[in-house]
Amino acid sequence: MATDCEAWLNANPVEADDLSDSFASGDEDNGKSAISNKNINNEINGNWLSSSSTSIHEARLKAKAKRRLRKNSSRDSGRGDSLSDNGEIIRGTSAAPTSPKSKLLDRKSRLGKGRGLPKKGGAGGKGVWGRSGEVYEPEEVDEKDPNYDEAQENCVYETVVPPLDERVFEKTVTPIVQEYFEHGDTNEVAELLAELNLGPMRSEVPSLAVSLALEAKASHRELTSRLLADLCGSVLSRSDMENSFDKLLRELPDLVLDTPGAPQLVGQFIARAVSDQILSEGYIEGYKGRVDCEYTRAALDRAAVLLKMSMGGLRIDNQWGTGGGQRPVIQLIKEMNLLLKEYILSGDSKEAERCLRDLEVPHFHHEFVYEAIVMVLESKGEKTFKMVLQLLKSLSTSSIITVDQMRRGYERVYMDIAEINIDVPRAYFILEQFVDESFSMGIIDVKLRDLCPCR
Repeated sequence: MATDCEAWLNANPVEADDLSDSFASGDEDNGKSAISNKNINNEINGNWLSSSSTSIHEARLKAKAKRRLRKNSSRDSGRGDSLSDNGEIIRGTSAAPTSPKSKLLDRKSRLGKGRGLPKKGGAGGKGVWGRSGEVYEPEEVDEKDPNYDEAQENCVYETVVPPLDERVFEKTVTPIVQEYFEHGDTNEVAELLAELNLGPMRSEVPSLAVSLALEAKASHRELTSRLLADLCGSVLSRSDMENSFDKLLRELPDLVLDTPGAPQLVGQFIARAVSDQILSEGYIEGYKGRVDCEYTRAALDRAAVLLKMSMGGLRIDNQWGTGGGQRPVIQLIKEMNLLLKEYILSGDSKEAERCLRDLEVPHFHHEFVYEAIVMVLESKGEKTFKMVLQLLKSLSTSSIITVDQMRRGYERVYMDIAEINIDVPRAYFILEQFVDESFSMGIIDVKLRDLCPCR
């Protein structure tokens, strides 16, 4: 501070008159009270200051301005501000701090947090461990490490699948078996079961499949027998099969509640399993003399009878029949003709409906309608005419034969009537009468009736 004062005094020398102790001049007698202009300018806040006090005050102002400039230097460094010799702040040519340009040039964040993006050349942003694609080198174990363990060297880790319990087993295997009933691929089922850790539940697979097949169609039972034959040896052992059928025989009293014919069906499964050599020939003999349940006895008796009949030429491998979608068309036509002949002889429409449903060919019911009408055209009496009308009416009312299949059957007869008339001269006349009766009974609509060809 003293140095600044000295510098200012050297730059502004003081005259001798100004060094007087009095503020007034020497001409006091004349009443003059003139005050020097320099002294008048040294008045601050009503206090008279000397020249030295003025220099000290100016030095303080300069120091205060410098401190203020240094305090804001980090924020305003880009503006190019400086301090003049008189202590005044000289503004630079840079943009104002509130302008958009100053915000672009300002490299310091005002929010206290970034956008979470990675830095240039950095190792990742928010939530990122290391640079993308960075591979860490394997850590070498030091034998002198106090935590070193020889058993941890060259370890091979394998994925361990826990064994399935009973509840999880049913939820997992049941969809597999039900899906198999749709596609019929035993290899796919074997692959899916091989991926599971069945453990002690391995012997439950055959019993679960048979239980589901008891409530399904005959074609599904045939698929189940094929599945058991293909799984034995690759996924299941013969002992697993025997344990599974033992469980089925014990659970027959409960199975009968849902499926009254369960004893006979289980007996057929046992006979088919013995025929496919997945059960030993002495399996049935092992139960002789130690069976108390009547349902178990009925199942074993059914199996024994079928095995004896197989020795006489019966094919047990075809006891369930073949699904409609897998049967040849010629075989389906023969079975439909046989069904119609049995109906004409017995007159039991309910049995005819059941047999037609068991064929499992709803997409081929138009063939049944066609064969029924042709049988009417080839017959000579009124009995067949009336009985076929009643059967078609019953099948139409119960929706076993849909409207589309019924219409396609009639249209096929319309197309072939010219050829049928060669063998049956009165075919046109009989067909016209049959179509009129069908319309009156509500089997067909008026549009289909009007399409009937006339001679």
